[in-house]
Parts: sequence; structure tokens; C-alpha cells
Amino acid sequence: MMRTKPPFRADHVGSLLRSQALLDARAKRGKNEMTAEDLKAVEDREIETLIKKQEAAGLKSITDGEYRRASWQTDFLQALDGVESYEGERAFQFHGAASRPIQLRVNKKLGGYTPHPMIEHYKFVAAHTKATPKMTIPSPSTLHFRFGRKVVPESIYPTMDEYYRDLGQTWSKAVRSFADVGCRYLQLDETNLTYLCDPELRPQVAARGDDPDTLPFVYAGMINAAIADIPADMTITMHLCRGNFRSTFISAGGGYEPIAEMLFNTIKVHGYFMEYDSARSGGFEPLRFVPKDKIVVLGLVTSKTGTLESKDELKRRIDEASKFVDIGQLCLSPQCGFASTEEGNILAEDEQWAKLRMIVELADEIWGR
Repeated sequence: MMRTKPPFRADHVGSLLRSQALLDARAKRGKNEMTAEDLKAVEDREIETLIKKQEAAGLKSITDGEYRRASWQTDFLQALDGVESYEGERAFQFHGAASRPIQLRVNKKLGGYTPHPMIEHYKFVAAHTKATPKMTIPSPSTLHFRFGRKVVPESIYPTMDEYYRDLGQTWSKAVRSFADVGCRYLQLDETNLTYLCDPELRPQVAARGDDPDTLPFVYAGMINAAIADIPADMTITMHLCRGNFRSTFISAGGGYEPIAEMLFNTIKVHGYFMEYDSARSGGFEPLRFVPKDKIVVLGLVTSKTGTLESKDELKRRIDEASKFVDIGQLCLSPQCGFASTEEGNILAEDEQWAKLRMIVELADEIWGR
């Protein structure tokens, strides 16, 4: 029951705790005490080391840990043609932590494409590993949900339907550009569908003029447009979580049930990384909608604390999930990245690697090498 193509039985979401050498270099660059070229040299060296650590842990999917980014989403989004960033207050706040007040907005029509700098990020990983290089980018919904109509000037887009169409086309061209340089494992990070399951967040969405019942279908349409032009041998997965910054979260509750049937049967990705490390995610019952040709990666291991989970408890939870979807369609991972932003979650590097090694060991015990 081992898997030779992604997602793998033991997998991970992508971001990893930044090394101290990298943090120091980025701080110097922020103070203009280091050139961009010198920073890139440090990034290159630290990513090469990180790749070797992932391989040594037994992982078959390898990322750059998002070491060249400050944020899992902002760096990608603000590099898109037609998008700019500015300082402003967040619409949705984390529980117990204040993140950077960075907002985004559209400054011209979308739908075009200029080469994205993260293409080079992928190529560097691919050139330095013999395992499967994996690229992670935000889902197209990230350029709408947190900002709503505020991000889209009416002078540029009188109607939102036109904006949604162009947003899907922008992502389609970006996804295809990764495919064209050889990427065959790409993950869309999609937090907003889970936010729309939260009874506390849904009224906020409605208050600004959006319909929380129809938005999931709007986002599904954009995601499907984004992946409509991929090669037959390319795997697209979707990561769902409830927010991850300095070990905190945004969405406090609401299981997957409200979106489950649409999630698994309307959105045309091949696999789903699903947060399941706490009661916030609800039960496994929504997995009954998973079709036979799709994979679910259970995010049972938390990236928010350094406490190592019990293998027996994880096996029990996997058994529980297998009551609703065949165990052959299941894999295991952390519930999110360890550092969705460069600040990282509140745990030590040794604790991060212990969790990843344990995931590999447990996957071998359950599904075989």
C-alpha cells in the first residue's frame, strides 16, 4: 500500500522553521546591512542544508521550507502582475497574536502573466534533490476572502464575476508556468473554505456584502479554472487549515460538513491536506463524500506545539477515519506548516524534525515501505 507518487503516505505541508543563520541574514537585509545578492547566497546555502535534512528524515516530497518568503501567501500575491501591497488593518484576526498589517489590492485588470519569481524557487529545489520537489502557492481565493470588495476597485472591475474570471485565469497561467519548468507536485493553500464553515466568521462575511453560502462555489470555480491546463501527470493538492501564525489560529470552530460534498466532488484537485489536530476541525464524518480516486492527507500531527504525539493515539484516529474512507486513500502529515510566516510557530527545530521523522515511521508501520 505504499505510494510512489504524491501525495505520499508520509508528507508535509511545506513551510519549515527558518534557521537562525537565515533569520539573521534577513534581519541584516532589512536594515540594508546586506545586499540582495548576499542574502540569496545565504538562502541558497540554508535551503540546500534543509533539503538534506528532509531527505534524511525519510520524506519523499521536498520543499524549500518557504525560506525565501516572509509569508506563505503575501510574497506570492504581491509578485503577481496587477497586485500591490500596502499597510492596513486585518479584517480577520488571530486568536492571541497580532500579525503584520499588510493588505493587498488590485491596481489593474488581471488575467495576464509575467514570469513569477517563485518559478526560480522551484527550479532551485528541483536541481538539488533526487526526491519529488514540491511547490506550494496560495489558492486564488486568498486574493478575495480577507479583503472582499475592498481589494477590487469598481473602476477596474464593475462586476465581481469578471474579477473572479480573471483571477482564475491569472492562476491558470501561473500554474501552467510551474508545469512548464517540470513541476509535477503543486499544492494550493486554501484556508478560506474552512473559514466559511465557522459560525463566528460567516456573519462577518455577510456583513460586508458577500454570501457565505455561495462563496465556496465561487472559489471552487476559480480553483478549477486554475488547474484546467495542467499536464496529465501533474498532481495538484489542496491544503485546508484554520489559520497558522505563531502557533495561533483564526477559525475557532466548525467542521468540514457544510462544504464537504462540494469540496470533494466539485473541486478537481487530486488530494486534500486536511487539518485534524484539534476539536476545531470536527469529526471524520465528512470524509464519506471522498470519491474513490482521491487522496486525503490527515493532518493529525500538530505543528503548533513541540509535544510529540503518541503513535498509538494517531493509529486510533486513522482507524476512526478509515470508517468513512478506505485506508488506502489516506496519508499522514502535520496539520499545517511549521512556519507559515518567517516568525515560525512556537517550538524548537529539534521538535519539528522529531515530528516529521515520527510521521515517516508511523506511515511505514501502517502502509509499509
